[in-house]
Amino acid sequence: MTVIVVAACPVGLRGHLTRWLLEISAGVFVGKVSARVRGLLWQRTVEMVKSGRAIMVFSANNEQGLDFKVHKHEWIPIDVEGVTLMLRPNETTGDPAQASTERTHGWSSASRRRRFRGH
Repeated sequence: MTVIVVAACPVGLRGHLTRWLLEISAGVFVGKVSARVRGLLWQRTVEMVKSGRAIMVFSANNEQGLDFKVHKHEWIPIDVEGVTLMLRPNETTGDPAQASTERTHGWSSASRRRRFRGH
C-alpha cells in the first residue's frame, strides 16, 4: 500500500498521480504499486511539486510495516532505535532540532494533580 499526500501543488501533478493511484480526498492518493513504480512516482512528485510539499507513506519490511518519505515538509521522519517517528518543529522557533519535550496537560484538572486524594 502506498499513500502520497500533496499540498499546494500544481494540478498537473495531481493528474499524473491519478494515473497510478486513486485520489480519495483532495491531495490524498492511495494505491498498491510496485517498488519501482513507487520510486518513480516519488521522483516525479519531487520534480513537479514546485513550492508545495509532499509526504509518502508506504509498506516496508520492518517492525512498523511502513516507511516515510517527505519533501519540503515541516515534520521530519527520524529513526529512534529502529522505529520511525515524526519530529515536529518547536512552535516558537520552527526548528525541528529544538522540538518541545515539555509535557502538556489535557483539558481535565485531574491531569494537573500532583498526588492521589483517596478516601
